[in-house]
Amino acid sequence: MKKIDILKKEINYVKDTNRRKDLKTLIELLPDYFFEVPASSTGKYHPEFALGEGGLVRHTKVAVRIAIELLNNNCVGMKFNETDRDLIIMALILHDGVKSGMEHSKYTKFEHPLLVSKLIMENKDKVSIEVDDLRKICSMIESHMGEWTTDPYTKKEVLPKPRTAEQRFVHMCDFLASRKFLDVKFIDNDIVD
Repeated sequence: MKKIDILKKEINYVKDTNRRKDLKTLIELLPDYFFEVPASSTGKYHPEFALGEGGLVRHTKVAVRIAIELLNNNCVGMKFNETDRDLIIMALILHDGVKSGMEHSKYTKFEHPLLVSKLIMENKDKVSIEVDDLRKICSMIESHMGEWTTDPYTKKEVLPKPRTAEQRFVHMCDFLASRKFLDVKFIDNDIVD
């Protein structure tokens, strides 16, 4: 499986060549199942296009596409500089990278945002990106669940809420990509324009 090829279009939204190279390195670290499983293990929380084989990748592609559309809108995207735009796209591509844990489990791991962040930080020596920027990406990933911060089984708050503009933006794109009323068309896992 060529992980990079599956996300080639989304990777190319990152403008800086060094960040793009680092993103490819981080994508290669994601478990293979990320490219095969549905976005929702139960089918309750995502639209039809995100279900079935490859659904998690399609959900990710839609979240990134929503971000690009909003970032290219002068009323919305103007508040983010080019670095932040790249970091937002990187965070969205990676946000659900270990949604079912490092070892694939049947169901979503509630703490998956923290697991992705941990994976990234454990491999910081494999990338050239500044540690502060890497932490910023991780903070966007860690808070991408928005208001859903409490583990339904333990009843403990384990995830941070988004606080910065970038964190809120990533949450918004992920949230919108999970709305059941969306009907995004795909051919060979690429969004049809």
